[in-house]
Amino acid sequence: MHANAFDRYLAGDSVIHRLDPRVKVVVTVLFILSNVLVPDGAWLAFALAFGFVLLVTRLARLPWLFAVKRSFIVLPFVLAAVTILFTLPGAPVFSFALGPWKLTITDAGLLRFSSIVVRSLLSVQMAILLTATTQFTDLIHALRHLYLPSILVAVIAFMYRYLFVLSDEVLRLLRARDARSARPLAGGGGTVWWRARVTGHMAGQLFLRSWERSDRVYNAMLSRGYAGHLYTLNTHVMEREDWWLLGLALASLALIQLAGRLL
Repeated sequence: MHANAFDRYLAGDSVIHRLDPRVKVVVTVLFILSNVLVPDGAWLAFALAFGFVLLVTRLARLPWLFAVKRSFIVLPFVLAAVTILFTLPGAPVFSFALGPWKLTITDAGLLRFSSIVVRSLLSVQMAILLTATTQFTDLIHALRHLYLPSILVAVIAFMYRYLFVLSDEVLRLLRARDARSARPLAGGGGTVWWRARVTGHMAGQLFLRSWERSDRVYNAMLSRGYAGHLYTLNTHVMEREDWWLLGLALASLALIQLAGRLL
């Protein structure tokens, strides 16, 4: 598997692509925080936030619905909050029976749940735009410039760098299992417990191989002068355009907060 198989960066020469990665990281984090602080049901503020996402998408020269289509991946995780529909006190909106239980959806629960869904979609859309317009090495360097703990930055960088290596290990283990598990008859291949035992052995083998490989990689890096710092050939210097765009983004987020509380 290629080292860039998990990379979602789309090369381009737009204003957003040229923007300093520190600005993009800060704006993305503040945008997500702004969504969290917007009151429930502040649809005008949510609409302004969505307009902000569309504006960034346009400036990045990406299709209008580029981030919107990819943000629906978060919906299965948002469903974890579905119990709010029934547990938050409020006026009944809809009732139905589920076996021996009678469930009632309240207006307050519906408002809170819909707001959570909108917040999650908007936040994921901005994160998608960040990864689509910023190379991973620049993201790591930006995190380092923003004074995140160096050990945390190193863990993130190495996890991403060797994720494709672990995927190759999994593929090799699967090929070895298939080569040793002939199925001459329909329905062959062992019982469910047998399959579970084989899967457990494969997981153990993957852990041991990963542990041994990490030890070899770390020793090789020490022998080449690694001292806990990651370097890049890109020199990140805040230009006047970066400061202007950062100021405009902060003003836009302030407008979203104002709309959420006054309108």
